[in-house]
Amino acid sequence: MYVPEEILETVRMIEYENLDIRTVTIGINLRDCVSEDIDTLRENIYEKIVSKARDLVEISNRVSKKYGIPIVTKRVAVTPVSVVVGGAIRDMEREDAIKECSKVGETLDRAARDIEVDFIGGYSALVHKDTTWEEGILIDSIPYMMSKTKRVCSSVNVASTRSGINMSAVKRMGEVIKETGEMTENAVGCTKLVVFANAPEDNPFMAGAFHGVGEGDVVINVGVSGPGVVRAVVEKLKGVDIGTLYNEIKKTAFKITRVGELIGREVSKELNVPFGIVDISLAPTPARGDSVANILEAMGLERCGTHGTTAALAILNDAVKKGGAMGASYVGGLSGAFIPVSEDAGMVRAVEDGALSLDKLEAMTSVCSVGLDMIAIPGKTPSSTIAAIIADEMAIGVINNKTTGVRIIPVPNKDVGDYVDFGGLLGRAPIMEVNNYSSEEFINRGGRVPSPIHSLRN
Repeated sequence: MYVPEEILETVRMIEYENLDIRTVTIGINLRDCVSEDIDTLRENIYEKIVSKARDLVEISNRVSKKYGIPIVTKRVAVTPVSVVVGGAIRDMEREDAIKECSKVGETLDRAARDIEVDFIGGYSALVHKDTTWEEGILIDSIPYMMSKTKRVCSSVNVASTRSGINMSAVKRMGEVIKETGEMTENAVGCTKLVVFANAPEDNPFMAGAFHGVGEGDVVINVGVSGPGVVRAVVEKLKGVDIGTLYNEIKKTAFKITRVGELIGREVSKELNVPFGIVDISLAPTPARGDSVANILEAMGLERCGTHGTTAALAILNDAVKKGGAMGASYVGGLSGAFIPVSEDAGMVRAVEDGALSLDKLEAMTSVCSVGLDMIAIPGKTPSSTIAAIIADEMAIGVINNKTTGVRIIPVPNKDVGDYVDFGGLLGRAPIMEVNNYSSEEFINRGGRVPSPIHSLRN
């Protein structure tokens, strides 16, 4: 039960501290859409998405108005397209298969537009051990597909703690990211493309959302937010010891998560769709004060990126997870603290001030809930260097048995000191410096890194 004090506190969080539900995402199974005819497959996919999600936006808006809590985005996640497309393209020539596969992405885009959701995720492949022919086709089609769509998000899982790292896929994804940057304006296609280790099947956040093969037919997953709320609490606790600070963050995360579950269950009830999970991640925006970097600075760091930043982020991340886990029946997705650069005004300032580098961000990903996120780099960066950045991040995920991702953006004709503006929640990013020494010989080895010894837990 909510008591009046809690209701007033929630109102304050919404009005002054940027509390919102970042996303309500409907996951939809496409495996029953399979056909050996590509046009029939596309028609089946379109009809399934529209029939299951046509009321998502209307109901989400109604629930948002009822409780006075903003729901920022409405999204769809579908079964990885590589799982359902194989039978329809297996007898085609490679170039034809790439074009026809990308048209499935265009179908996703059309469905998303027609039901008025912000994004649709699931143009995805799971290649953490090896790559099938159809998965290779989908991966090769990503740059072309991105140039033809606006709302489709793509993800590729190239590593897992159980399987190791598919270095051949890592190499290819370095090339795909480079190609996508060149084929889309201001490399915006790269903002909708993420490379994963240990990708979760119930993630409601983009660009990495897909509806896992272990999921049911349809489900509602919710992603909460609230960096501004946590920052406001931390700012009031100057001088207190770490244990007290930790406990207050935990209690705040509990309150935020309760709001998220309330909204998620209400939407699922209205849609007559099962409720899945609450992703308790702190997801920043470019809005003033809605920043994970600002929380770390309120904890006592002069600027995010200085010594102590990784420790402060670890404290924040664990406290959020513990508080959120107590506030929801089912917690899933990524859950923790996001550290995207372009989407976090505090991170941008830290880069501008020289406090935050790509290397420090990599260190921070060992304790945060995602990885290197929304980082713009010079367009001249070789694909082998991009692949090496991915490989480093995959190693962190595999060795630490956690999800890590890379959403990196090589912007053509931009160099260190320049900026790129993606608009909206995607924000504005400074072009960050990368190490100029070559990793090409290492990346060209390809093959597969075996799983670490601690994965042998049976």
